[in-house]
Amino acid sequence: MKISENWLRERVAPSVGREQLIERFDMIGHEVESAEAIGGDLDGIVVAQIVACAKHPEADRLQVCEVDAGGERLQIVCGAPNARPGLKAPLATVGARVGELTIKPAKLRGVESFGMLCSAKELGLDADASGLLELPADAPVGRALAGYLGLPDTVFDLGLTPNRADCLSVEGVARDVAAAFALPLAPLDVAPVAAQSPRQIELRLDAPADCPRYCGRYIEGIDPGAASPLWLRERLRRCGLRPISLLVDVTNYVMLELGQPLHAFDADTLTGPIGVRRARGGETLRLLDEREVTLDESFLLITDADRPVALAGLMGGWDTRVHDATRSVFLEAAHFAPAALAGRARRLGLHTDAAHRFERGVDPELPRRALERATRLIVEVAGGTPGEILEAASAADLPQRRPVRLRRARIARVLGIEVPDAEVTRILSALGLQVQADDEGWIATPPSHRFDLAIEEDLIEEVARIHGYDRIPDRAPGGQLAGPTLREDRLALRAMREQMAARGYLEAITYAFVGRERLAEWGLDGDALALANPLSADLSVMRTSLLPGLVAALAGNRSRQQTRVRLFEIGRAYHVAAERPRETARIAAVADGTAFVEQWGEAARPLDYFDLKGDVESLFALAGAEAAAFTFRAGGPAWLHPGRSATVERAGTLVGHLGALHPQLQKRLDLDADVYVFELDLDGVAPRAVPSAEELSRYPSLRRDIAVLVPESVTWAQVHAVVREAVGAELNELVLFDRYVGHNLGTGMKSLAMGLILQDRYRTLTDQDADLCVTRAVAALERGCNATLRG
Repeated sequence: MKISENWLRERVAPSVGREQLIERFDMIGHEVESAEAIGGDLDGIVVAQIVACAKHPEADRLQVCEVDAGGERLQIVCGAPNARPGLKAPLATVGARVGELTIKPAKLRGVESFGMLCSAKELGLDADASGLLELPADAPVGRALAGYLGLPDTVFDLGLTPNRADCLSVEGVARDVAAAFALPLAPLDVAPVAAQSPRQIELRLDAPADCPRYCGRYIEGIDPGAASPLWLRERLRRCGLRPISLLVDVTNYVMLELGQPLHAFDADTLTGPIGVRRARGGETLRLLDEREVTLDESFLLITDADRPVALAGLMGGWDTRVHDATRSVFLEAAHFAPAALAGRARRLGLHTDAAHRFERGVDPELPRRALERATRLIVEVAGGTPGEILEAASAADLPQRRPVRLRRARIARVLGIEVPDAEVTRILSALGLQVQADDEGWIATPPSHRFDLAIEEDLIEEVARIHGYDRIPDRAPGGQLAGPTLREDRLALRAMREQMAARGYLEAITYAFVGRERLAEWGLDGDALALANPLSADLSVMRTSLLPGLVAALAGNRSRQQTRVRLFEIGRAYHVAAERPRETARIAAVADGTAFVEQWGEAARPLDYFDLKGDVESLFALAGAEAAAFTFRAGGPAWLHPGRSATVERAGTLVGHLGALHPQLQKRLDLDADVYVFELDLDGVAPRAVPSAEELSRYPSLRRDIAVLVPESVTWAQVHAVVREAVGAELNELVLFDRYVGHNLGTGMKSLAMGLILQDRYRTLTDQDADLCVTRAVAALERGCNATLRG
């Protein structure tokens, strides 16, 4: 929100300088993102009038102008295309500075020039450099330009929070400043303009919940050639709006001044009745930007005899626009429910000042006042005969002002200070609330422009920011801190993060919003949860998996010359469900490149499936899970490589998937190297046995090594489970130290060499005990795994 300091000070005039005003803006919650000083260096620049123009004898594009600078005539060589006799424009006299240039007498192509006629851009007033800044015909020749234009000035760009739509106007900002400095707000004269024309038109509200108030007014017989006064155009420019024509400029000016968007229809294009309704599927409308848009039932329309003539609250229609020949105008001012317009402009690729305000909420009591203000401005400049203000309203659908209780004890509790009762009453009253004191504090009714005041804490915030955050002392919090509530039967997320970091991964945070097309590439869009008001088409649904975002992050790193990427994320995936959306907490990771960081001690090799499987198993081990509890079954979803992937189960319940991306998916994602991924449900990984202390055995351990021949299809997890069950409590640890595959073993066979670490808690094991354990293990392997003991 851009606002002129001079305009603001007309409504409230604190006796502080610019820097102190900026500081107070920040303290009351309106951060000043920039403060641009304009017109501060216009010494020696005056209003001048071109008396005569002659063609330059040596240059086709230059003119030799005789200029009246107020008491003296000067010869000025000028190349502006709009230089002409009778034009009044700024003149930089000899000695004045224009930007970095100091004006001196000069010869241009052999002709002397004693000054410089200036454009708005050269003076730093506007971006327009197409020609000289044209001043009104009544501008006093010889007067200093700064004084005539009301300069110097400062344009503040305020970073308003979305809940403060009431401050999207000069009056709204001035109200807060007046409250902060304990000053009165200068009233704005919006006296009613008497109706002089009997012309009327029927108004209909076919969607009263979306538009509970619609007002309009005819003004007939206006002068189509009337131009906006200079002061109005200057205020628009300084607030970031380009002057267009009187009618458009007035509607924009009132919007900036009061906060109520208006729209002007050429009245001769309307037949009536004027209606407000929802669009019908497939209806089209040509907008003011000359685009034709196709609408659905979510859009709100202004209609004339049921013909769409404007997108309510967003943009007017082309066919009913005002133009240079418009003599009769129908002014519209309405209140639209924010929910009826939120997100609609973005869906059409629009961003208008009206939509920006209506989406956040506009005072429902403002339309009539805004129409009166706009009517007076138009009639004063262009004449015309106004009719009466017409109104259609649905009182039941208008926002209701509900009183809020504010307790002085609660203020002290929340802010930690005692604010005097008189100060609280002053602050609330200055902000427009109706205040009634009682024994415990106050009953305050918010004004119609403050949608954000609904609970007691809202009022406490208002008291705090106007009283001054700098007046609230810094105090350390007191009281007892609650201890951690982490359950011992679940693995902490922090432990998982530390484990992944120890394995060489970096934590990433990706958007929970993704594009449906991205999920479709993976085949994961079937139960995606669509957003009602997405920020953009690329963020239109909630993610059903963490992997698309992580792989996109990996691709972004690879495009920046990172050849070995390891990323992980702990987050939530979202799915459509019967009763309400389902959220699933997950951990996911992506990896590519070499298995190890480049080093001299080990030869480089590409990452493979077993490296990733080791990372997954490290998480299982962190949870204290036995290997037998988890099963890796070959194969996985369609987005994984069919020969290098697995589905992970825990006690028969699906936990997740891991493996290499399918080559076709890698090609679609423009990945030029193998990428390995895993994604696991936290509910399947995090549960663990409650830690318990056990006495360490005081007796020595024995080790026996055996090698067995087993079919290739038998996994180490199966072998581990069989041996563990056969040997029982005396097996302290089972270590796999060799795996061998060769033609001498036969097709489809492999050799596994393992070490049995045997120990008893109550006695020393003998060799006979150890041999018995080995015998039981071998017998069990022969039965359960079709194994053969190797000699």
